[in-house]
Amino acid sequence: MRIVVARCQVDYAGRLTAHLPMATRVLMIKADGSVLVHSDGGSYKPLNWMSPPATFREGSTEDGQVEWTVTATKTDDTLRILIEEIHADSSHDLGVDPGLQKDGVEKHLQELLAEHPATLADGLTLVRREFPTAIGPVDLMCRDDAGLSVAVEIKRRGDIDGVEQLTRYLELLNRDPLLNSKGPVRGIFAAQEIKPQARVLATDRGIACALVDYDLLRGMDDSEHRLF
Repeated sequence: MRIVVARCQVDYAGRLTAHLPMATRVLMIKADGSVLVHSDGGSYKPLNWMSPPATFREGSTEDGQVEWTVTATKTDDTLRILIEEIHADSSHDLGVDPGLQKDGVEKHLQELLAEHPATLADGLTLVRREFPTAIGPVDLMCRDDAGLSVAVEIKRRGDIDGVEQLTRYLELLNRDPLLNSKGPVRGIFAAQEIKPQARVLATDRGIACALVDYDLLRGMDDSEHRLF
């Protein structure tokens, strides 16, 4: 990961247009190809960003000012960062991240839904738990009755961040010809409670939402006939 603290101006053009005037910000260039622009307050979320896959290019304007251009691979979206002054520039190898360690209830939800995937959608069968990707494991990889791959992200409380996480997984999974040979990998966002904003975002991105009844699932858990 490369972290740059710089006085910069940021312009995003594509499906939407956004402008950040000249100010000091933190710029992050991650190993997965994403570029994020952060400020020192207001929110933990970036002010603007470009998701992978994208092409990152360092250059300069006609008057010699440093300019970064980040172009999305699949669309015409472009993030243009004009840098006036760099205060700090460092790179760090973070290694392989083990992924988010889930709390007891969320982990148990995953185990129960792995045993009973059809409670999420009729005809759904489990392929694998903790399906690996380059940015972390998908909770459940399933297959529906039409043979399509289905990625399931499980949360206790479903918010926008969970939808964004599943969206990133789907972007990667849909590049795998073994998974999308019969059609695009689709997503299911499963949680005990799903916030309205998260539901709207998921629906807009073609992700299905499934409310999970933890007590009902626990009632289906037959521990007496388990081998382990």
